[in-house]
Amino acid sequence: MNNLPILGITMGDPSGNGPEISVKALMDPKTYEKCRPLIVGDASAMEEALKVVPGAQAFRIHAIHDVKDAQFNCGVIDVYDMGLLDLKKRHFRKDRAALAEKMDPEALEAAYDESEKMCGDCAFQYVKKVIELAMAGEIEGTVTNALNKDHINKAGHHYSGHTEIYADFTHTKKYAMMLAHEDLRVVHVSTHVSLREACDRVKKDRVLECIRIADAGCRALGIKNPKIGVAGLNPHCGEKGMFGREEIDEIQPAIDAAMAEGINIPEKAPTPPDTVFSKALGGWYDIVVVMYHDQGHIPLKLKGFVYNKELKRWDAVAGINVTLGLPIIRASVDHGTGEDIAGMGICSELSLVNAIDYAVCMANAKREEAAQ
Repeated sequence: MNNLPILGITMGDPSGNGPEISVKALMDPKTYEKCRPLIVGDASAMEEALKVVPGAQAFRIHAIHDVKDAQFNCGVIDVYDMGLLDLKKRHFRKDRAALAEKMDPEALEAAYDESEKMCGDCAFQYVKKVIELAMAGEIEGTVTNALNKDHINKAGHHYSGHTEIYADFTHTKKYAMMLAHEDLRVVHVSTHVSLREACDRVKKDRVLECIRIADAGCRALGIKNPKIGVAGLNPHCGEKGMFGREEIDEIQPAIDAAMAEGINIPEKAPTPPDTVFSKALGGWYDIVVVMYHDQGHIPLKLKGFVYNKELKRWDAVAGINVTLGLPIIRASVDHGTGEDIAGMGICSELSLVNAIDYAVCMANAKREEAAQ
């Protein structure tokens, strides 16, 4: 146990699903067989989560303020306690109807606005702290639960998501988002921008940068000679310029430059977006470089998110998000805060478990590389 990697896991937005899925993931003894997990958040919120998660009442929260004081024993959930949350001012969405019966509409809106600002600041500070711990070498990897982008911006932290926060606080200029579910992996040329702007960002230098990052990311997972697919931007990859010239002017030159560096791109050209993922699932590639947010997110979530229409619930919410190019390890759940059902104890921990697995894999690969 003492030789397993220590992972810092942010609690996420306190009004979201992070506390309860963290409890669920750390209730499983298998988690402690692969890592030493440490929640970075508020012990008070984690105590409340124990009350709503089925079977969690036998577990206890161990609040600490130094990584050295963590116990890392299943049955005891270690929490690096930030002490930022006022439980009386935190409001779940599920409680809105009940509160509406006690408060006038103006007071209700003010209460939820205050809750959102507080929870946004908490979520941001948890991320900042876990980055600090990783940069200081006190933990070997970080895993993030979901935050609400609107809430963190209301709190005055103007970022479009985790990726940008990590890039800023690790002083990283060249980075990219990788999504993964089982053997399907994608890296994005652009993420949180408009579709119009995303098309403008398809430039040779950025595409080449993402191909390099995809190659390095696969190697960080222990894949020795990664096979990389590169998606086109336009229908039929532009059909020789009839539907757009990005493939000719920007993507192909990036592929040529990457291959000259020895990077393995089996098709030697951009692949039409409507077939690239079927090929990836068939083993043609270890990873696909995609040109914009939804081009990568849609196939991953189609594979990992399974909704049961008969029971009207999600059977699976799987898949993870990894930020590549950072000096530290960061894996994340690939879903939102689930505020419509948060606080009920019914949110799925599957994506968090997947993220922990990926962070462990990357931490072990990093150890092996350092030992060589």
